[in-house]
Amino acid sequence: MVTITDNKVLVTQELVDKLKATLLDESQPIAKRFRSLFTLRNLNGRLCIDAMCCGLNDKSALLRHEIAYCLGQMEDDCALETLVKLVKDSQEHPMVRHEAAEALGAIGNPVALNTLKEYSTDPVKEVSETCQLALSRLEWYTQNEPQSVENKVYLSVDPAPPHPANTYTHQQLREQFLNQQLDIFTRYRALFSLRDKGDEASVLALCESLAHDADALIKHEVAFVLGQLQHRAAIPSLTNVLLDESESAMVRHEAAEALGAIASQETVPLLEKLCQDKEPIVSESCLIALDVTDYFNNTEEFQYADGIKILLEKQHSAITDSHK
Repeated sequence: MVTITDNKVLVTQELVDKLKATLLDESQPIAKRFRSLFTLRNLNGRLCIDAMCCGLNDKSALLRHEIAYCLGQMEDDCALETLVKLVKDSQEHPMVRHEAAEALGAIGNPVALNTLKEYSTDPVKEVSETCQLALSRLEWYTQNEPQSVENKVYLSVDPAPPHPANTYTHQQLREQFLNQQLDIFTRYRALFSLRDKGDEASVLALCESLAHDADALIKHEVAFVLGQLQHRAAIPSLTNVLLDESESAMVRHEAAEALGAIASQETVPLLEKLCQDKEPIVSESCLIALDVTDYFNNTEEFQYADGIKILLEKQHSAITDSHK
């Protein structure tokens, strides 16, 4: 039973169990399972974290990686032990290990330092670079105050802080970001500064790296950021990345979901076609992207993570049926 009091959802074991059941049900469409995951993330708390962690045994690397991402965004120490295990698991998909390392950086607890240092030289580049990035983030935040929520354009917990507004010109940020000789933390700071500018020139600067950068980690973050910006100028570059079968699955995945976030009908045929892609991470991402595109084109509601709404509809239907 979903209980709402004063427009707030009461987080009960029963509610969490219902969302968890959908999250773990492999017979459900992947998009519906994602909505339950995002709802658990938004509800927050230990019950939700425990439910989300149960999904880490799922066969879908995409789902496992998204769970790791959500655990980091919740910034709750309860997830630390699980995330450390994921980073250490050499048999786990690199994308999942990367996301777990980034989540440790997002939570920011020094207890993760030893793990991040140990795996900063991991043979898997996506893992080692993410650990280096997380270490730099932890170091930066021990010396600097975090940006207040009121001053943030986006509510995501980013793997590196943007520069203070107006510190650099657009051209300086572009050059810093595109300079592949700089360390990844410095490049990420420029990346998020360009994101926060949000104009077309900044979008196009970010798109340059999708065509020319050698670093999959950078490109996957660029695609994620372009999804946040939802700017149509990014569609051609994202399309090219998604179509490139030689590209890293984690980059193609973010490109697909970014196109979903932009929600342009012109990308629907492409996303539909690539729902049959031979790489499961890509095909599942296209299914998610189509669901997001459909959502933004057919509703005025702001919240995509509407697992509660789905449960309420089921609850209402059950009550109606019982009175027939």
